[in-house]
Amino acid sequence: MIEQYYLWLQSKWFVISIIIANILGTIYGYYWYMPQLENTKWFFIPFVPDSPTATLFLVIALILTLFKKHNGYFEALAFVTLIKYGIWAVIMNIFTFVVLHEVTFIGMMLICSHSIMAIQAFFFYPLFKIKVRHIVITAIWVFHNDVIDYVYMQYPIYSMLSEYIQHIGYFSFWLSISCLLCLLYLNNRDKIFD
Repeated sequence: MIEQYYLWLQSKWFVISIIIANILGTIYGYYWYMPQLENTKWFFIPFVPDSPTATLFLVIALILTLFKKHNGYFEALAFVTLIKYGIWAVIMNIFTFVVLHEVTFIGMMLICSHSIMAIQAFFFYPLFKIKVRHIVITAIWVFHNDVIDYVYMQYPIYSMLSEYIQHIGYFSFWLSISCLLCLLYLNNRDKIFD
């Protein structure tokens, strides 16, 4: 099983197929955010579409690996944001089901697609070459994004959850910390075993 996993990672066509799937998902994600982006001030726009930006980071990181190149900033950003916004969206959609007392097809689709986002972070981590400086910049990005989302109120619109926004913001802050600690742990573990 482990040998098969490394064969997949080394397969150019497998990685290309994942890149294509993520490009399509990224385009759809930005399209999904269009109504919100139309009412967003230009300087907030880079920080509003969280999930498609996370998959864009992964696309860039994987394209670089195809050319035997690495950019630790994109790799660290991809790892942390894929997990953070993957988990965030899964929890928010489950919470929406609870609040609405209804399970929706779109909600289930979002749960599946965002679960895959988080899984991809761990799946492709062995391809990445991340250093502490990359993690520091990633930390600045995700905490800045949290401030934009929950201080300047640019978070993804889930209108039925707006009355819980303080709790969601608090959850997001600790989710950011957890994802960064996970990356630090993996990075330190790899150095120990090198």
